Amino acid sequence: MEHSSGDERIAWHPAFLEAIRMELQEYAHALQFIPEYQLTSEPLRIDLLIIKKSEGVSIEKSIARIFRKVNIVEYKSPDDYLSVNDFYLVYGYACLYLALNKADISDLTLTFVESHYPRELTAHLRETRGYAVEESRPGIYSIKGDALPIQIIDSRKLSAEENIWLRDLDNRLGAEELRRVAREADRQGKDGRPRAYLDAIIRANKKSFMEALKMSEGSLTLDQIFEEVGLAAKWEARGLAEGEARGEARGLAEGEERKAGEIARNMLKGGFSEEQTAELSGLDIMKVRALAGEL
Repeated sequence: MEHSSGDERIAWHPAFLEAIRMELQEYAHALQFIPEYQLTSEPLRIDLLIIKKSEGVSIEKSIARIFRKVNIVEYKSPDDYLSVNDFYLVYGYACLYLALNKADISDLTLTFVESHYPRELTAHLRETRGYAVEESRPGIYSIKGDALPIQIIDSRKLSAEENIWLRDLDNRLGAEELRRVAREADRQGKDGRPRAYLDAIIRANKKSFMEALKMSEGSLTLDQIFEEVGLAAKWEARGLAEGEARGEARGLAEGEERKAGEIARNMLKGGFSEEQTAELSGLDIMKVRALAGEL
């Protein structure tokens, strides 16, 4: 389920998929990512299944050191939390996967990612299940005592140096943190930038994004990075900033109107569908189709 930030729905799960791909991109040749893996014909889906294609590859990233052949990952958006019931539900998915695929339990791991420390769950695991919960690395909690290797990741406590994409997949980012993401996105090159990820963090942190725009350096600016990606949130933030500067609410509308066509063209050129472009740019679908016909 996607969750909202204020009145706006944020697509956190696609952003999470891009974040974890970015974290593990140096091992992309050895891993297969399968989002919303459907266990049965009924609506039972694993958030993310990561298959290790080569047993000979050793993954040194702290978030994936426990990885074996089949790795089940459950993600909770910043406004959600990991409950005791969630734990057992995903644990049940793991057991069902083993039974349906005739897999060996020694090949499987469980990872839970959220933006909080799950005190109720960890207390339950200690007191009811007799498990040990150890913080093996900042923000990474190893669960000991089960046949399955299990870890819980509190993304807000991860190292920004090693895990910037998961660390900053949040709705509490400051301007400097957004600038840090922009610098990393620039290093990926235009074609390698995680669009759903950038869209989510901009929409969830609009005020900080406006501050970051004002702080941008001349040589490498947030303005340039997000214009290339073609995200509507950038222009929403700019329009709002212009409106505030004038003390008039019409600034947002003026900013959007001036840039909407340019955004849509960028998005269409970047591979977005006409429907996605209409939704993110705010343009009517017929206007988007007309722009697509001009390209």
